[in-house]
Amino acid sequence: MQRILVVDDESDIRDLLSYNLKKEGFDVETAADGNAALEKARQQHFDLVVLDLMLPNINGIDVCKLFRSDPKLADLPVLMLTAKGEEIDRIVGLEVGADDYMTKPFSPRELVARIKAILRRTASPARPPDGSPVEQVLRIRDVVIDREEYTVTVHGRSVKLSATEFKLLLYLAERPKKIFSREHLLDAVWGNDVYVEPRTVDVHVRRLRAKIESNPDEPGYIKTMRGIGYFFEG
Repeated sequence: MQRILVVDDESDIRDLLSYNLKKEGFDVETAADGNAALEKARQQHFDLVVLDLMLPNINGIDVCKLFRSDPKLADLPVLMLTAKGEEIDRIVGLEVGADDYMTKPFSPRELVARIKAILRRTASPARPPDGSPVEQVLRIRDVVIDREEYTVTVHGRSVKLSATEFKLLLYLAERPKKIFSREHLLDAVWGNDVYVEPRTVDVHVRRLRAKIESNPDEPGYIKTMRGIGYFFEG
C-alpha cells in the first residue's frame, strides 16, 4: 500500500484529503506544520508528500528545500498545495523541487488524479517508444544515466535529480538532436492526464541546466530551439 504524507495547518483540509485518499486505497499520515512534516518524513517511508505552502514554523518552500538537500528524501515526490495562485508562486514551488503545484480551493478528485499520475511516472522506468529492450546505462559525452538505479553523473560527479527531472533528462537524452515542443514534453513526461502549464517545462529545464551544465547560461547539453522547444545535444 502506497503511503502519502499530507502536510497542512488546516485540520479541515487534512481531514478532506485523508478521507479521499483513503477511499482510493492509500495509507495516509498527516502533519500540521513544517517541523512535524520533516520529522515524520525522516522517520517513516512515504511515497509522496502533499505539502501546503503556508505553514507555521517552517513554510512549505523551505520544507521542500530541506527534502531536496537530504539524500534520503531528495527523490521523494512533492505535490505543493497552496491558496496562493500567482504565477511567481508556482514557479518558485517548482524551482525548489516540487513535482506538481495545485491551488486552493481544489477538486479532491483532480488532486487524487494528480497524485496517481505523479506516482505512475516516478515508479515506471522510461522506455523507448517502440518498447525495445534498452541498456541499463546511457552514456552521452560526459553524462551517464543509469536507468535502473535512477542515478546521473556528469564529469564523474553525482547529480541529485527529482523523479520528474530524471525522466525529462532521460527522455531528451534517449533522443539526441530531436527537437520537442513544450506541449510534447508535457504529454511525454508529465502525462496527458496531468493539468500543468507549458511554463512548467521551462522551469524544469532551467533546474536541470543548473545541475548538469558547466555554464547554465550557455548550455552544452540541453539546448533551446527558439520558438520551437528543446533538444539534447548528442
